[in-house]
Order: sequence, then C-alpha cells, then structure tokens
Amino acid sequence: MYAVIKTGGKQYRVREGQVLKIESLEVNAGDSVEFDQIMMLGEGADVTVGTPLVEGAKVAGTIISNGRGKKVTIIKFRRRKNRSKTKQGHRQNYTEVEIGKITAAGKTTKAVAKPKAVAKATTAKPKATTKATTAKPKATAKATTAKPKPKAKAEKKAK
Repeated sequence: MYAVIKTGGKQYRVREGQVLKIESLEVNAGDSVEFDQIMMLGEGADVTVGTPLVEGAKVAGTIISNGRGKKVTIIKFRRRKNRSKTKQGHRQNYTEVEIGKITAAGKTTKAVAKPKAVAKATTAKPKATTKATTAKPKATAKATTAKPKPKAKAEKKAK
C-alpha cells in the first residue's frame, strides 16, 4: 500500500518501510510521528483520492535522525558592475523518517475517472471564405546579354 502525504509544504509518495528525508520537524531521534494530511491512498487498482484529504487516513513513522543536507553554493557574479562578486553557502535542515504503518479508516472507495468533456456543437457562423487569388506567373530568367557601355565614358577617354 502507498500513500501521498503532505508535510513541510511538499508532497511525498510513501510506502511502508521507506526511509525519506523531509523538511525539518522539531522531534527527537527515536520518537514516533503521525502524518494526518493524506491526499491519496492506493494499493494496486484500488485508489482513494481525497477532496482534498482522505478522511480518517493516517501514516505512522519513526524519526531516525535530524541533520543538515549537503552544502549548496550560491555565486552571484556581475561582470563590469563595479566588479561585484558574492559567494554564499546554504545547508538545509532535514528530518529522516522511516514510514511504519499506513492505515485507512472508514470506507475505501475507488477513484472514478471523470469522463472527458464532450465538445459541444457550436452554432458559430462559418468563417468567411477568402477570395481566390490568382497567382502571378513567375518571372522568366532574363537573357544574359552584355550591355553596351555608356557613350559618355567612351567620349571622356577619347579626349
């Protein structure tokens, strides 16, 4: 069985026994935690989708550790702007959780896919047809004949 849970502003698809890193929780290692914001439950073809949450569903887990992620380097370099360059690092806090038991209280219903909207017949006027344009015949290639030189240049040379 799997579930889609919402925690720390993010959604995670989890299954029993999975270990995942989520946004930091203020809980000590070894404590148990329960997620009650379940958006979807599923097992094979049986899928329950909440509107927006599945009522009565819960996911139990155990905190393995709290820690900090890998360092992310932020570099801002602006060329020709007074030679500005800044370098900054950031390490995001996280909580590592092992998912224990996924329970679905109440009815479990199959999600029914909504039929796609059928295009309605429109009563709009048909588009106006454009006038048939007659294509102009392409210009034929001109014969490459040598043009006579202008007389003015010839007379200047003679002087």
